[in-house]
Amino acid sequence: MTMPILSPAEMRAEMSMPVVVIGGGAAGLVAALAARDSGMDVLVLERDHLPTGSTALSSGFIPAAGTRWQRAAGMDDTPEMQAADIVAKTHDRADPHEALRVSTAIGPALEWLADAHGIAFEVLQGFLYPGQSRLRMHAVPERTGVALQARLLEAAEKAGVEILTDAHVVSLFAENGAVRGVRIVRPDGASEDIGCAALVLACNGYGGAADLVREHIPAMADAPYFGHAGNQGDALRWGWAMGAEALDLGACQGHGSVAHPHGALITWALLMEGGIQVNRDGVRFWNEHEGYSEAALAVLGQPGGIAFDIYDAKLHALGLGFDDYRAAFAAGAVRAGDTPEALAVACGLPEHALATSIATAQMLAENQDTDAFGRHFMTPPLEAPFYAVRVTGALFHTQGGLVVNDDAQVMRPDGSLLANVFAAGGAARGVSGPELSGYLSGNGLLTAVALGRLAGVSAARMAG
Repeated sequence: MTMPILSPAEMRAEMSMPVVVIGGGAAGLVAALAARDSGMDVLVLERDHLPTGSTALSSGFIPAAGTRWQRAAGMDDTPEMQAADIVAKTHDRADPHEALRVSTAIGPALEWLADAHGIAFEVLQGFLYPGQSRLRMHAVPERTGVALQARLLEAAEKAGVEILTDAHVVSLFAENGAVRGVRIVRPDGASEDIGCAALVLACNGYGGAADLVREHIPAMADAPYFGHAGNQGDALRWGWAMGAEALDLGACQGHGSVAHPHGALITWALLMEGGIQVNRDGVRFWNEHEGYSEAALAVLGQPGGIAFDIYDAKLHALGLGFDDYRAAFAAGAVRAGDTPEALAVACGLPEHALATSIATAQMLAENQDTDAFGRHFMTPPLEAPFYAVRVTGALFHTQGGLVVNDDAQVMRPDGSLLANVFAAGGAARGVSGPELSGYLSGNGLLTAVALGRLAGVSAARMAG
């Protein structure tokens, strides 16, 4: 097995770049664009044949406060309000300074991407995600992570960022926290060393590393993994080997609404706008408004790890506004019934139990009442015809990582810094607190874009 950290004396580099970025997802591409805009040549190293990463698997929604898109829509929001929502979702266990750092940086980062690189954003309206006090989700017009990734990749190529694919970084050449280069391995087994003046770790977290998940998030150890296979904890392992600090390793984004067995993500808006979840017995089992990350454990705890999203025609129409839902519908994942009993037959659920669950939800909505789980029904009652999707829970990506300062530079436990190493996105400590329930929708792309820009600017400054 190749050692993660090698002596610079062993490096045989035929080329060197001022800034090297490991990872070609949103964090890496934003960092590369920021470094390039700062006047530095930059090289992105991507292990896959095409850069996709966790970004392409995501919804592509980025929470930002106080943006010009919000102002144009008459929305009152501030970074301070966003940071407060982030911390509140973690029950005050996230670092408030880190929450404010990314909340302050994200709005200007999106406006820079729009102005300097032509990436169009719009603020999404119509529904609030759990824990968000304002409508602050921003997305490219296609409203998918695939489209966001494609636009970032196009911008990077136009800006002259060099991107080397099929380049799996297996080792760093470092001494005393200063990285002098990296070693890559090609698909045919050939290796190459590349020197650098500054390094940005943007290779996400450790969701694909079963050993680390079992150690740090044991409750999700047996959950299906729907993240990128390349998220193997490389940044953590390199950081630890250089004495870096890593915190909140129990945090992650789960999701309790993945169509099974189709694998398509079913938007949580269906549940926030009046839908319910039932188990194989046709019975509700929790407060769906707690959040979709918490839903992963709630759903996996049901018989067979299976639940059913139950909703109506107006919510089906809402779902059709999302690419993932349309794909699930086209694949036959969505069932329908003119009555609760007909829907139960279509799903293989007990007819009386499902009818009772739907009728109870309708009554709660009619009376604007709160149920035994603590969910307050504020939306109109479900109406026939009814729809359902069979879903399971899954692990998407981890949120803990390397501790960074305001420049996104990696820190040691004593507060000292790794000399020229920066981290962004899932490689860095996120703002979701220490465990699964602290995840607020969009936290992953928030730290990818906000810290990505900070890391790119800082790396360019150091390399210069």
